[in-house]
Amino acid sequence: MIIAVDGPLASGKGTIARTLASKFGLPYLDTGSLYRATALAVLDAGDDPADSDAAVRAARGLQVDAIDETRIRTAEAGAAASKVAAIPAVREALYQVQRNFAYQPGGAILDGRDIGTVICPDADVKLFVVADAETRARRRWMELKARGDTITFEEMLAQTLERDARDSDRSDAPMQAADDATLLDTTSLSIDAAVAAAIAIVEKRQKA
Repeated sequence: MIIAVDGPLASGKGTIARTLASKFGLPYLDTGSLYRATALAVLDAGDDPADSDAAVRAARGLQVDAIDETRIRTAEAGAAASKVAAIPAVREALYQVQRNFAYQPGGAILDGRDIGTVICPDADVKLFVVADAETRARRRWMELKARGDTITFEEMLAQTLERDARDSDRSDAPMQAADDATLLDTTSLSIDAAVAAAIAIVEKRQKA
């Protein structure tokens, strides 16, 4: 079984995907980590994340097993990731990595921006997880604040809106719900309620 979980920043898709992976015994890949790691490599090299050549070099040299989960979760890495993800050649370089993970024996769960539309258009279950921008910005701001990041809520909201626009408006693999995806709005849901709703969606699809 392949489950695609898409949606914007801090919609809850990562938490939902990880829980579904545990519930249904499937391997899980946060595809956003690939773009964050690529962006971080560009920054570490002193290059501009919007520089296509530098970003492609970083993507092609990415070692998935060496991704530093702590360093890629900063606001700076997230903002840079959105820039490298808008470069078609970067997406092409990381495409097969995601496909290989998804189509391993037994299937997998992947979350990202284009899993249900580009990476796994034939996924057995597709979820598109959303929440309003202020709610998502506050969730992410509180998460970063707990880690010691000094970003303000206003800055986080501005970054959220900017990333939404960039992810949705890019010409290559824009963020959008697949026609056969189930929409899950987590704006007013607790984590437990959102996860329960996602499990119910998957179980309903399994029985169909």
